[in-house]
Amino acid sequence: MAASNETDRPTILVIDDEPDLRTLYEFSLVREGYVVHTAETVEQALQALGQQRFDAVISDMRLQDGLGLDVLRFLSQQQRSERCVVITAYGSAENAVEALKAGAFDYLTKPVDLKQFRSVVAQAVRSSQSGLNGASQAQPSPSAPVQSPNADLIEDDNELTVEQALCAPPAPAKVPLPVALLRMVGDSPTMRSVRERVQKVARSMAPVLVRGESGTGKELVAQAIHACSHRASGPFVAVNCGAIPEQLLEAEFFGARKGAYTGATQDREGYFQAAHGGTLFLDEIGDLPLAMQAKLLRAIQERSVRALGGTQEEAVDTRIVSATHHDLAAQAAKGLFRQDLYYRLNVIEIALPALRDRREDLPQLTEALLARIAADSGQAPRAVSKAMMAALQRSPLTGNVRELENILHRSLALSEGDELELEDDEMLVYGADSEPLVSSADSLAVTSPAVMPSDLQSHLDNQEKAILLQALTECGFNRTAAAARLGISLRQIRYRMVRLGIDAQVPSNGA
Repeated sequence: MAASNETDRPTILVIDDEPDLRTLYEFSLVREGYVVHTAETVEQALQALGQQRFDAVISDMRLQDGLGLDVLRFLSQQQRSERCVVITAYGSAENAVEALKAGAFDYLTKPVDLKQFRSVVAQAVRSSQSGLNGASQAQPSPSAPVQSPNADLIEDDNELTVEQALCAPPAPAKVPLPVALLRMVGDSPTMRSVRERVQKVARSMAPVLVRGESGTGKELVAQAIHACSHRASGPFVAVNCGAIPEQLLEAEFFGARKGAYTGATQDREGYFQAAHGGTLFLDEIGDLPLAMQAKLLRAIQERSVRALGGTQEEAVDTRIVSATHHDLAAQAAKGLFRQDLYYRLNVIEIALPALRDRREDLPQLTEALLARIAADSGQAPRAVSKAMMAALQRSPLTGNVRELENILHRSLALSEGDELELEDDEMLVYGADSEPLVSSADSLAVTSPAVMPSDLQSHLDNQEKAILLQALTECGFNRTAAAARLGISLRQIRYRMVRLGIDAQVPSNGA
């Protein structure tokens, strides 16, 4: 029986075995206009769920006869539409992560901040009522059937081509669900799996870690998660963690008060405040220094930040999606990345395949990219020649989609015929006709037949170490000068030196 037979107001089930807290939650929600049902035990909760549907469920983690996880498992097994918010004890980070992995929409820690409590419940109700349609569709009434989480894309999807999707304006927060997903081009099994996973994880507040090589489209995945979620109408803020000078990280992330540092002539908000009510995308999270990792962990756990130079904490409501091309688990094991932050960020992982591992998507991806590039440059779209497509199919594409896009940009600019062709120098790299492939455009020149290494990572590490040592030696072990010569930041060269066991043999004036 639907919860709205007697009222049009959203109906909430509150589960807690402490009478005072149960009453507090109930009064707080009733004042917001909700109809509230309560239960003291898992058994009572399951009985209530068996009798009717609710718009949201609020459950304490530990109950007299079981755990809030038991309620989560019931909702998952029955494929129920209710979003469940779990309340955990203060400092129980492991319980919160476990709840999110079990399918909780969100979690709160005791003592519960009632303002945050009401905000999270409102988000859960909106998500439950709108299903996967998110903000792109009008919310159904509570009595309307809720779309299955695994349902196909809405009907309008079939009216939008891939080319139209890729040529659409790139503002992710305002992009309807079909466009956000269609930007992730490809019908290979791996890409279909990625799109399905995006739709599933978008329903909750669980942090997501997107893992993949550079150029695979990690930010596109983050945009799609945001656009498919109940936060689609909120801001999407993307941050490249490796591009911010270390001394500015705290002010950039958390904001700064006037006079906090030289040049701070007025208060300014940080990324967390800018993403309030939306999604904060932390790209290249593995490049954050350890000191900043500790501050980031606290902000995520406490859901509040203190601006640089400020005295009071400010509550923030953001969903965290992070991305990396590093093996964070290996970095954590080496002490280069905080293990507690890794577990907090990696509640749900989405692994993106390299383009060379989904070559069946190349024709469709090439066509879509060309349509967008041509539209941006005001040119008529042109097709790729058979010879060029064959060369692309044989190429290593170590730069993935980004490299493919660069190739198409050059070909469109330089080709004069009706079909695009690779330039002569690129044909040598990508393999003309049936010639064997020798290297990618970004690799070092091969002067002799390469010996296949038995340990690729060790082989690459040795090469990188040799290049770093050469640059450092030529620069008198001045890390700042060596970093500039190699086109990387000081923080990046420091990280690589630690990872590869290179000691700063000569003092370099603090660099």
